[in-house]
Amino acid sequence: MVKPLSFKGDKKSKKRKRPTAADADATITSTNTEKQLSSTISDDDDSWVTAELPHDITGPVIFALPSSPPTCVACDANGKVFTSLIENIVEGDLNSAEPHDVRQVWVANRVAGTESVSFKGHHGRYLSCDKFGILTASTEAISPEESYLCIPTPETPGTFSIQTQRETFLTIDEDTKNTEVRGDAESIGFNTTFRIRMQARFKPRLKASKEEKAREKISRKELEEVVGRRLGDDEVKKLKRARREGDYHEAILDVRVQGKHDKFAS
Repeated sequence: MVKPLSFKGDKKSKKRKRPTAADADATITSTNTEKQLSSTISDDDDSWVTAELPHDITGPVIFALPSSPPTCVACDANGKVFTSLIENIVEGDLNSAEPHDVRQVWVANRVAGTESVSFKGHHGRYLSCDKFGILTASTEAISPEESYLCIPTPETPGTFSIQTQRETFLTIDEDTKNTEVRGDAESIGFNTTFRIRMQARFKPRLKASKEEKAREKISRKELEEVVGRRLGDDEVKKLKRARREGDYHEAILDVRVQGKHDKFAS
């Protein structure tokens, strides 16, 4: 289920959380706990971060342009593509840019079987670039004209040049009255260097980091419910360390077996 976008200043509705029943089986319990923690963290994280690598680019994004004042690529309900002033930004730093209008947001998805990415607008149609370099967002299906390569810019980490299938690049033109964005630049330069801002919950490395932290979080009570008896401090530390290091299930079995041996020895 797709979560609706939220912007700075929006009031967040409180979610009612249901407690999960403890399960004696180690595999089921740990899997359920990981899913709940990971889901809770990712659902609540609506902050925006900068994409650093091509495979980071997925989910809701904005194209922060190297214009003055800072603008981003937007489209209206009729598919007209234009540049929109970025209002949510700190001291003009594009690394802090966030959208304030749904028209500024595009949903990035990998084109199946390729390294290319498509960008769908708020109205459900795709960003397209024709042979003249004119950008529109009125196409309902993906063809080569709706597919782009996001090429990292070596001189400026955290930025990309967006290449069309005709091997031209998206660029800004500030010589006009209002900054325009086109797709006919033949080489990479300052005006083709875009920052792509994305929702943190979709960034693979952040997602993996949060899932790792989620795996580490387990209470003494939960561990005792899994093992089926009270645990000593050393046993709790051992199981928590095993949970971080990836051999949790083996450690659970060892502790269970050790408990049985201790019982028969007493």
